[in-house]
Amino acid sequence: MTKIVVCDHIHKKGLEILENAKDIEYVNIANEPKSKIPELVGDADVVVTRSPTDVDTKFLEGAHSLKALIRAGVGVDNVDIESCSKKGVIVMNVPTANTIAAVELTMAHMLSCMRTFPYAHSQLKDKRVWKREDWYGRELNGKKLGVIGFGNIGSRVATRSLAFGMEVVTYDPYIKPSKATDLGVAYTTSFDEILVCDIITIHTPKNKETINMITAKEIAKMKEGVILINCARGGLYNEQDLYEGLKSKKISFAGMDVFNKEPAIDNPLLDLDNICVTAHLGANTLESQEKIAIEAATNALQAARGIAYPNALNLPVKVSEVPEFALGYLELAQKMAFLASQINKGAIESIKVVAEGEIASYLEPLATFAIVGAAKQSVGENVNYVNASFLMKEMGVEVLTKEDKNISGYKNKICVKLTTAGGNTTVICGTMFDENTARVMNINGFEVDVEPKGKMIFFKNSDVPGVIGDVGTTLAKHNINIADFRLGRNQHKEALAVIIVDDEITSGVLSELSDLKAAISVTYAEI
Repeated sequence: MTKIVVCDHIHKKGLEILENAKDIEYVNIANEPKSKIPELVGDADVVVTRSPTDVDTKFLEGAHSLKALIRAGVGVDNVDIESCSKKGVIVMNVPTANTIAAVELTMAHMLSCMRTFPYAHSQLKDKRVWKREDWYGRELNGKKLGVIGFGNIGSRVATRSLAFGMEVVTYDPYIKPSKATDLGVAYTTSFDEILVCDIITIHTPKNKETINMITAKEIAKMKEGVILINCARGGLYNEQDLYEGLKSKKISFAGMDVFNKEPAIDNPLLDLDNICVTAHLGANTLESQEKIAIEAATNALQAARGIAYPNALNLPVKVSEVPEFALGYLELAQKMAFLASQINKGAIESIKVVAEGEIASYLEPLATFAIVGAAKQSVGENVNYVNASFLMKEMGVEVLTKEDKNISGYKNKICVKLTTAGGNTTVICGTMFDENTARVMNINGFEVDVEPKGKMIFFKNSDVPGVIGDVGTTLAKHNINIADFRLGRNQHKEALAVIIVDDEITSGVLSELSDLKAAISVTYAEI
């Protein structure tokens, strides 16, 4: 009999579904010490977890029979997906059940910051002081709200804010402007326009592009007395800079549900008197918990029975039907599309996969992997191999495939063409030299030879003397070590350098490189 183990507390409605499944052995170990979990999941075929359980190397070593894991919620920060994939464990989440709960919590924080409700409540209830004159708040009506990220949650926050009489503007380079404007929300491509709003709320995935999205530099551009809200992910605001902004009263109030390190019981932000805080309660409504538990339990049963793997984050597409040589090309297609989405940022209009050689027989799975790679920047953890095509259709993205004649000289070759708003295109082509050696051979017509891995600067310039020296000097000034330097040239007297570095690249470094006389464009990507 297939065994499902529940490691953390979920709503009783979900447990009832598992209890009533006669063909499944079900065990609930939510009350057991976390240190014992690796030995208690040893014979589990499917596991249901929440954030308290770390699915790490120790967990996976103990779970020797594990085939699928369901994270009952959206975030998978506590799950080592790569290690799960290597072990053949399919990872699923429940991405939409808590949407309304997160939206309403955001509105609650917004109102609490404007009217200082927590402090007014504390004065009356805890101190038994009645001083109405201490609590003159502000109204949402007529204020300008900046929404960073216009996905399921951000878009719903925006529509509810419109109902309060607010002016709403959103910044999300990965959506079509009409998605916002059709709802009566202004759309901007200028992040600075968001920074001058009265209230700013952030609703983005947590990735390399969004970590520390708001720092002292951005805070300096904000209005005096701005209000900041974060009910999305810890780390999107730089907490030290947020602390200084609140302490100086440049930021009049902040509403925070998430923190860099949780539980955040020792966080310095808690010492301030102009912040409303909650303990990561985005999904904590009875309705949300019930929905999450029901969906998680239903998905666990489907996985245990081998019927389906809803919202799978790492399920290869029909991998059993793909020969060994093609598996590397699937991963390469995903990496090249992910790379293209970092070079060519914007709302995706189309994705095209072109293949030549024997690999052209597998255009459908190649396209699916390319979609997952391209959408990762904008959709984040909500995109997977199962829902990728559906999401693209929903977003109005055209997905094209084409088989080319095998005339390039490579046994097999694939190209990914990403087109974003305004007709901007990026084309990246690559091949596999053996099952384990992936190479990018061409970027926008520039012949290169580079492994799609690591921290990568793409420096396009006029093909004139001294450029390599200027680039090296600029990077050396910031103690950035160059691990590899690949150069391609075209017939228009232009060159493209792909520079692999060992160190993190800041926006300041990219700005300095862009200021070099020969520079045409500078972008940064990381795989």
